Amino acid sequence: MAATAFDLALIEESAKKSGLVWVRGSSGPARALWHVWHDGAVCVVGGPGEQPLDGLDEPLVVSCRSKDKGGRLIAWPATVTVLTPDAPEWEPTVTALAAKRLNAPDTDGLAARWAAECRVLRLTPAATPVERPDTMPTASPAAPPRPTPATTTS
Repeated sequence: MAATAFDLALIEESAKKSGLVWVRGSSGPARALWHVWHDGAVCVVGGPGEQPLDGLDEPLVVSCRSKDKGGRLIAWPATVTVLTPDAPEWEPTVTALAAKRLNAPDTDGLAARWAAECRVLRLTPAATPVERPDTMPTASPAAPPRPTPATTTS
């Protein structure tokens, strides 16, 4: 079933106002990703020197938080489109992402590096949200952290 106009407006506004979205693929827990809302979709970039996008395959669910309360506001199924440098959407999407990319080590060559080494994904709302203000679950959605080689000094 398609999302209603209200659902799409809520998805857009919550994605625009939040610097992060939580994305859960078919395996593993959800992960926080920085993004931009561009042309009707959440757009993300990942790969060497960027955030990891491994394990993000369909079915995919994107969760947005409330800007004022910080809690989960809406979660929606997404269709994943991988953008390539020859796609018409590539340049405007990469321009929007580059404008929001903080502390990039290579600001001048960012688009070229992304084209050569990274993946740029568009996550487009695909159906009725699985969670919205009137249908939030009562059980905790907490999951164990993803494995990482990161350690502390103590």
